[in-house]
Amino acid sequence: MSQRLSDNVCFTLYSATNALIRAFRPILEAYDLTYPQYIVMHSLWCKNHVSLKALSEDTYLDSGTLTPIVKRLEGKGLLTRRISTEDERKKVISLTEKGVKLQADAEELSATLVANSNMCLERIEKLRELSLELHKELTKAR
Repeated sequence: MSQRLSDNVCFTLYSATNALIRAFRPILEAYDLTYPQYIVMHSLWCKNHVSLKALSEDTYLDSGTLTPIVKRLEGKGLLTRRISTEDERKKVISLTEKGVKLQADAEELSATLVANSNMCLERIEKLRELSLELHKELTKAR
């Protein structure tokens, strides 16, 4: 067994994630977004006009968590939910003009966060790659 709590990778990832979200919070407040709302918006900036299922798969948020977030973003005028023309049982999530305009402002968010971290881009990229690898390995058994 580890001698210190910080010797456990699960704890260090947990504490780093919390620190990251706390660092993002004041930056996101200027855009009236929570971190989960930002994740959804970022996903839509990468691929717009998607089903709730596709959005769920991209963000790793289950539909029970995602639906209220999408409803709040719709209430803020950042996206719309429309019935799919291909399948009436599905809804298509799309950015509004206001949601698209927010993307340009939001690009500064990541740059601000990187600057605040004092980590070089190469180390941040390596951390991202290792995190993706860990996620893949831990979820492939399911």
